[in-house]
Amino acid sequence: MDAAVTTYIDALNYGKIKGLSTVLDQDLKFTVSQGQTILNYNKTQMIESLKAQENIVQNCKTDYTMIESNPGQAIAKVTMKYDGFSKVNFVTLSNTSKGWKITNISSSYN
Repeated sequence: MDAAVTTYIDALNYGKIKGLSTVLDQDLKFTVSQGQTILNYNKTQMIESLKAQENIVQNCKTDYTMIESNPGQAIAKVTMKYDGFSKVNFVTLSNTSKGWKITNISSSYN
């Protein structure tokens, strides 16, 4: 499960999208809350968006903590701290027959 979260962080933080598709579940739901607006994306849309940022390093400090985990499911909190604001991502993972997959990502800005 940690490898899936690390792959996700590498894609966000460093633009390293190679391998990201393999840790994202086919039915991934990615939600971004921006004030009163909620945007929803699927796996294909998320990967296409990240391709535009490939190899671009974000100017932030990123860390994560496992909020809850059991043999079948886990929730991680990924925080990207920029100057003046933070982006918080709650990442839900499921242990599938193909290994740990990210099934849901919910992001907001503080």
